[in-house]
Amino acid sequence: MKAMILAAGRGERMRPLTDQMPKPLLLVAGKPLIVWHLESLAESGLREVVINHAHLGAQIEATLGDGSRWGLSIRYSAEPEGALETAGGIANALPLLGSEDPFLVINGDIFCDWNFAKAATVLMSDDLAHLVLVPNPTHHPNGDFFLTANRVAAETDAEASSGANSGLNTFCGIGIYRPQLFAGIERGRPAKLAPLLREAMTARRVSGELHSGRWVDVGTPQRLADLDARLRSL
Repeated sequence: MKAMILAAGRGERMRPLTDQMPKPLLLVAGKPLIVWHLESLAESGLREVVINHAHLGAQIEATLGDGSRWGLSIRYSAEPEGALETAGGIANALPLLGSEDPFLVINGDIFCDWNFAKAATVLMSDDLAHLVLVPNPTHHPNGDFFLTANRVAAETDAEASSGANSGLNTFCGIGIYRPQLFAGIERGRPAKLAPLLREAMTARRVSGELHSGRWVDVGTPQRLADLDARLRSL
């Protein structure tokens, strides 16, 4: 299975740190945030990685190279300044990810100890996506999606509004997707992921799980500093 790390965001909330450096290269406990992902992928046996970039993307390529130092093969999907949104970036990278087999996608600006080795086995044959959800953090108390057993539903779905669900949880930025989910997106055009997922949820083709381990949305300088201190204390 191939993996994609989303690294094209501008990181506005991280300014001024991201004025001169792309967010995935910001240091956490002595190494770039994205390197924590690369090390976890290598430990999990996933070797082929695609990284998209836009803002200061040349720095990402110069820092990570071909991935050989981690035993990985890294290929890059460059996007125009301003990027293509999440689904647009994934669709743009499909020639590198392949048009047949599912692939793992990881937000470059999170820290999570979910076991990437599970990615090859969690997607059921009829599903288009499998999402890793987490309990709602204080900065996102209302959550994103409902999780019942292993099915994910949007708040507007009839089943979700019936009271049969266990409640809203937050999408952690890790998902396994089939290429078919992005078939309707024109390469090179911006597109958001949430509408695609909600359409697939309505068709009951999205599974999911609740991860209770370590997860941080590294979206602000304070969260970056908190994560750095936490990891240094381990």
